[in-house]
Amino acid sequence: MSGELNIKEDVSIVLCGEAGQGIQTVESIMVQAIKSGGYHVFSTKEYMSRVRGGQNSTQIRASHKRIRSYVDRIDILVALSDEAVTHLKDRITSQTIIICDETILNDLDPVKYNLIKVPFLEKAKKLGGPIYANVIGAGALSCILGVEKSAFDDCIKAMFSRKGDKIVENDLKAGSEGYLVGEELKAIIKIDILKDPLIKDEILISGTEAVGLGCISGGCRFMSSYPMTPSSPLQVFIADKARDFEMVFEQAEDEIAAINMGLGASYAGARSMVATSGSGFALMAEAVGLSGMLETPIVIYLAQRPGPAVGLPTRTAQEDLDLALYASPGEFPRIIYTPGNMEDALEVSHNAFNMADKYQIPVFILTDQYFADIYYNIPHLDIMNLEVEDFLVKSTPDYLRYKITPDGISPRTIPGYGTGLAIVDSDEHDEEGHITEDLSIRTAMVEKRMIKMDKILEESFKGELFHNSNHLQKDKKFKIMIIGWGSTYWPIREAVEKTGRDDVAFLYFKQVYPLHPDTGDMLKKADETIVLENNAKGQFAHLIQRETDFKVHFKALKFNGMPFSVEEVEEIIHYHLEEDKEVEK
Repeated sequence: MSGELNIKEDVSIVLCGEAGQGIQTVESIMVQAIKSGGYHVFSTKEYMSRVRGGQNSTQIRASHKRIRSYVDRIDILVALSDEAVTHLKDRITSQTIIICDETILNDLDPVKYNLIKVPFLEKAKKLGGPIYANVIGAGALSCILGVEKSAFDDCIKAMFSRKGDKIVENDLKAGSEGYLVGEELKAIIKIDILKDPLIKDEILISGTEAVGLGCISGGCRFMSSYPMTPSSPLQVFIADKARDFEMVFEQAEDEIAAINMGLGASYAGARSMVATSGSGFALMAEAVGLSGMLETPIVIYLAQRPGPAVGLPTRTAQEDLDLALYASPGEFPRIIYTPGNMEDALEVSHNAFNMADKYQIPVFILTDQYFADIYYNIPHLDIMNLEVEDFLVKSTPDYLRYKITPDGISPRTIPGYGTGLAIVDSDEHDEEGHITEDLSIRTAMVEKRMIKMDKILEESFKGELFHNSNHLQKDKKFKIMIIGWGSTYWPIREAVEKTGRDDVAFLYFKQVYPLHPDTGDMLKKADETIVLENNAKGQFAHLIQRETDFKVHFKALKFNGMPFSVEEVEEIIHYHLEEDKEVEK
């Protein structure tokens, strides 16, 4: 099959091949080049847990308007392996143009597929080896998109400068070869997307980086963790920035050691955090209870992936809400934040440290592989209004670490800050901090810890309601309300916007526990409510019912390791709108 591709608004490019073929390199070059070229850009990846082999893919979207969501649609597929088409068969249509090296995909039916053969490997070998094929491909795509060659070259220099002049020179030559290929491909692939030169100066940021900046701005001074996908990128980010921001990063021997190190540093006065994923966090559960009993703050970054056990180590999920909510024995307050966009990731990550210190509790930042790995451009991140609040007190000789107060918040000091003793005990204790088995003191201490929730509720983030109505009447009811938390934010929001209907709304939660007191009333603003979650039980739906007594009408659940696409959300919305029509008939 042969056919032209004409795109004027939004192009979806997917790169697919085996691990080790340089897909991540192409992605890194492309997203920078596309932004520098004046386009809004979004990228996400799905990859197998292999160093070599398997099939990995990266999606890159470029548009004249802001784009921040994964879509199923593939306009251009750059296939780097024989298995790429099989791997993505459900997303390839008759409109998809497949670009590949002339040595692969020879068994594909040319009547069924739009196939373009390019001698990538042959050109790469002339430059010094097959490793340059990915840069040739990146150059060809950048040329098709109309990215200025100088902007592309600047990206190459920035990325490879540390490897030496010879490598940079060869990569620049590879980019030039790619642009020559791209000029030939323009006869078939016509992309005429409006550019905006101001985009060049915007920030290109990942979910991991947004969280990391929030942690740094929140006053993080100590991080101890054991590497585990998809939390490892945050560990690398903090370790890389540690010297610049006077932080200590410690790679512990295991997760148990990591969280106990964090609690030790917190006891000594350093704002501390750990980063892990589900099965790693399972080892930390006892120490979460230690935080609750010692009333010593800790921030826990829990980047979700499918379980149980190791599950799918490199895929995405929202399966650990219950784990974060119920981990450890006993009862004590905690907060769970679930950011779904870069601005919220910065805000809640910053806030996590203030709230942990203020209420002397564990605070969770719950994300997932999809959110951790996405990139898109934003105008700016407002860090000027983010303040680090200080809640430590200078002790006196009569200091009581666990003094019973009306709001449950005891004065907290650290060793050496004043003349009193900072006594803590993992057993139940009296106001001074000494172990006790007095049952009346036990009752008073449990009540003291739990009453903090009253104040925490006053500072909780309210669910945010999005809709297409220009003017929303106070008593307006929607036909359908989609409920989402965390990384489902942008796919749901884009799908709701695309409906153009003023009777479809989206209620988004960047904090899922404790739920804001207005949550129940907000949920009653729709005839039908539908929750979207990347798990098999509908964990958030159950939490809503437990906390508000409101039963969500429908659950749309996806748990195959992939995020919701915009098309899937649109399909869910339209299905329920059509069902409503049938009922009305």
